[in-house]
Amino acid sequence: MKKFFCGWLLCSLLVVQAVAQSSFRVTGKVIDRTSRQPVVGAFVFPTSMDTLRAVTDTAGVFVLPHVPPGIFSFRVTAAGYVPQDTPDYIVSAVTPEVNVELEEDVKSLHTLTVRPKSYGKTAEAPVSVQVIGLREIEKSPGANRDISRIVRGYPGVAFSPVGYRNDLIVRGGGPSENRFYMDGIEIPNINHFATQGATGGPVSIVNADLVREIKFYTGSFPADRAGALSSVLDFRLREGSSERQTFKATLGASEAALSGSGHIGEKTTYLFSLRQSYLQLLFKMIGLPFLPNYIDGQFKVKTRLTPYDELTVMALAGVDRMELNTDLAGEDEGSDYILSYLPKIEQETFTVGASYRHYAGRHVQTYVLSHNYLNDKNLKYRNNDESTEENLTLRLRSTEQKTTLRAENMTTLPGGWMLKEGAELNYMDYTDRERRLLSVGDWSAYRTHLGLVAYGASFSAAYTAPEERWSASVGVRADGNNYSSRMSRPWEQLSPRASFRYVFSPHWSTAASAGWYHQLPPYTALGYKDATNRLVNRDLRYMNVAQAAWGGEWKANDRWAVSVEGFYKSYHRVPLSLADGVPLTCKGTDYGVVGNEALVSTAQGRAYGVEALMRWTLPDRLNLTGSFTWYRSEYRADRHAAYVPSAWDNRVILNMSGTYDFPHRWSVGLRLSCIGGSPYTPYDEIASSYVTYWDANGKSAYDYSRYNAERLPGYAQLDVRVDKEFFFKRWRLGLYLDLQNVTVSKLRQPDVFMSTGVVSNPEVPLKEQRYVMRRIEQISGTLLPTLGVTVEF
Repeated sequence: MKKFFCGWLLCSLLVVQAVAQSSFRVTGKVIDRTSRQPVVGAFVFPTSMDTLRAVTDTAGVFVLPHVPPGIFSFRVTAAGYVPQDTPDYIVSAVTPEVNVELEEDVKSLHTLTVRPKSYGKTAEAPVSVQVIGLREIEKSPGANRDISRIVRGYPGVAFSPVGYRNDLIVRGGGPSENRFYMDGIEIPNINHFATQGATGGPVSIVNADLVREIKFYTGSFPADRAGALSSVLDFRLREGSSERQTFKATLGASEAALSGSGHIGEKTTYLFSLRQSYLQLLFKMIGLPFLPNYIDGQFKVKTRLTPYDELTVMALAGVDRMELNTDLAGEDEGSDYILSYLPKIEQETFTVGASYRHYAGRHVQTYVLSHNYLNDKNLKYRNNDESTEENLTLRLRSTEQKTTLRAENMTTLPGGWMLKEGAELNYMDYTDRERRLLSVGDWSAYRTHLGLVAYGASFSAAYTAPEERWSASVGVRADGNNYSSRMSRPWEQLSPRASFRYVFSPHWSTAASAGWYHQLPPYTALGYKDATNRLVNRDLRYMNVAQAAWGGEWKANDRWAVSVEGFYKSYHRVPLSLADGVPLTCKGTDYGVVGNEALVSTAQGRAYGVEALMRWTLPDRLNLTGSFTWYRSEYRADRHAAYVPSAWDNRVILNMSGTYDFPHRWSVGLRLSCIGGSPYTPYDEIASSYVTYWDANGKSAYDYSRYNAERLPGYAQLDVRVDKEFFFKRWRLGLYLDLQNVTVSKLRQPDVFMSTGVVSNPEVPLKEQRYVMRRIEQISGTLLPTLGVTVEF
């Protein structure tokens, strides 16, 4: 390890710094959000350097000729307008234009007031929302620029200590309860090797190079964002450069990437990204039994048709292949166990969409047309021996598609009012061709096809009082589809919501929200059929959760803030497995498919807790964030049963992360992540040992009579990251060393039982024969170093 670090350090120091650039030119344009006309005389300056000021000319254009390199946001102020802070930008030779839209301040046309930064809170979402900027995306220790791993540092977000998963577990809810949007277009899943029926996976499909900012809602969901029960990740992509063609090459922890930005003519800009992974090499090197490989691509093209009309087209695609590392067979008991049940996986997924926006004075109309697709293939042979079809235990090919047409209108009225109306129409298509060995001699083989027409409408109104002393919002959403008569009635899925915020003083404020949210069960559940080709789950209903949150914030200034928030969630109509009695939302943190089984909408749940968040920032020097969450997450099979801990009931989460910028463009980041032990269901040695069961499944059977009756020990991990940047006249070089789990913490998971291949009672009938089993401890944890190189030009 010392040789590795010293070699990296030496390479960085050999770069000739004598030609490094000390400052760069930053340009941009400021316009009126409503009239789309230039704002003349606006002041623009880096938020941490108000002495570096520029003033917009008659075209609304400004030039800051000498901004030092680094990551900055910019503040824009103008008489008669609400001051605005931009997202973060990397100031270098390829800094994009800083384009800003200002909103007229009808409450203060003749005075200029700079309001403290509110960290993304609005009248519609005054609580349970965080904004993730470029600095966190670029330099978060242990995250390797993976969005799902970055957000786990925020309150209410549990993390999977298993290093190859980044499932998003928010406020005691499962990984199927999250929704993702990118520039207003829904993305069903942001991960490669997605768990069908949930939203988790091992690595993000989104290249962070294209992301400008992310809003992360853990409650108080906007009415125009459908289907969320636990969180919404709302991505805002960068704009392409209208002045130059720029490119960025990255060699990181798991992939090599090339991204670019530029323009086509005067009115059209573009972004693109291509990535090729080499995870299979890394996983083979550290001795993991599965070898994933993926390719992904992404682009965004934006055309300003007129000053009042713009068209955006974007696409996101991924191709995944998971092979098994059979070279490990017989060398390691833990690897043997995983190889015995894990299938080969092939997936293709894409989302493509177009968004047309028209600015009509105080009205903004948006029309979105999008289509997403998932093709999931799983293949498994007993003992991974593909020489004969007699060894086949699983062959699955499943596709999911969704086409969406959505129209929205946003109106800004004098007096602090904002109205939003929206409607959408969806067509969903699901197919599944599956042949699965349940036990020796007992096959499940069927084909299914499901086509659904779904519809929804939303309305919300928000009001902000003069001087922003208080604000409030109300909203409602209704959804329906033609799956069943009950689901077809939108009033059965009515989702009202309301929020309120009051500012006692420039330093103290309080806010609260409450809502009733609905989510359609996964396609895998809706389309499940039995041997008679009958849809088994016709009686399923929309899942729903009643959620409330209240909190307070103390903010000394833009640099120092502390907030505390309490929440309560009550789940109803949760699909319950008839086979094992486990709620569907307690599944989905492993590869494969969730929901393709007989279900009833009887399960209930609750989650409640308290969160605290602290932020401390010293401009151009220190960024420190700390969060603490205490919570409970419980489920029961129906309203007559007792509550038991859910799979996500970790109870305590602590995260501390910070980055310190040293002179000469060095920075060091640390992140400490601590989480309470997860509850788990013990394995049933006797049930696992039956020859008919083991030969079909290759893994231990759970003792569901003791569902989540045991609990694992807690876990803590420390990650460290060191960055060094070089800024030259025409390009930028970045080097980083990321060390995950520097304390080499060990993760304990439940012991499993594995067949020895020896039948203990061969004289009895096959259905009664049992293997001699051996117990295998599951303890993992290693130091994982990553060297990254970034070149931007």
